[in-house]
Amino acid sequence: MSMDFQKAVELVRETKTIVLDPEAAHRITVKGKANYVTQVDFSVQAYLKQRLLALAPQAGFLAEEQENPDYSGKPAWILDPIDGTTNLIHDYRMSAVSLAFYDGREVVFGAVYNPFTEELFTAEKGKGAFLNGKLIRCTGTQAIESCLAAIGTAPYYKEEAAQNFERFQKVFLACQDIRRSGSAALDLCYVACGRIDAYFERHLKPWDYAAGLLLVREAGGCVTDWQGKALDVTRRNDVLATNGRVHAWFLEAL
Repeated sequence: MSMDFQKAVELVRETKTIVLDPEAAHRITVKGKANYVTQVDFSVQAYLKQRLLALAPQAGFLAEEQENPDYSGKPAWILDPIDGTTNLIHDYRMSAVSLAFYDGREVVFGAVYNPFTEELFTAEKGKGAFLNGKLIRCTGTQAIESCLAAIGTAPYYKEEAAQNFERFQKVFLACQDIRRSGSAALDLCYVACGRIDAYFERHLKPWDYAAGLLLVREAGGCVTDWQGKALDVTRRNDVLATNGRVHAWFLEAL
């Protein structure tokens, strides 16, 4: 499928007024333990779904706030209307709209937009990764003691906390420092643009990582599961993203 993705980029940017509506952010539904959805999530998804399917009527649509995702290995849009919903509820301004396009074989387009900072990360397969139109690259860091790493705590799986925090401690003791942002999409973008050297988290769903996966790869980095295997974006995965140079160390550490 051939497509001009510039219109999709424009649509993602148009969600700013929806995301920044403070009243909508506090209309909250509890989906489960540590799992929330706001009116912003629903409104962004509705706004984008209608317009994206008009751009590509033959494509499926996979999104977080959708009961029965239309996704069966065929071309599809993959959307997280708000990645970092808990952050949004608390006015902790690390939330993003994350959109990817999967052509039935691989992700070929990704856009991640944080309207609070006006940072828009975009990538198309084979064309590089960009932040607000400027080319970005992963770091060249090779020494583990110089690495800044981001972690995800998989808050829906608190029974795994002890095991996870043992991993975090191992990384913390070896690296320069660690960070925890609460947005997988933005953490992946931060690997892509060189703000951090590595990011890892368990149990990520396709809409969490599909766009960021392409951004990291197009910026010269590496993204795999925790066994070093390629990610199948139709499935939940344990994700490791790095600048590529420190990937082997993190695979062993995890």
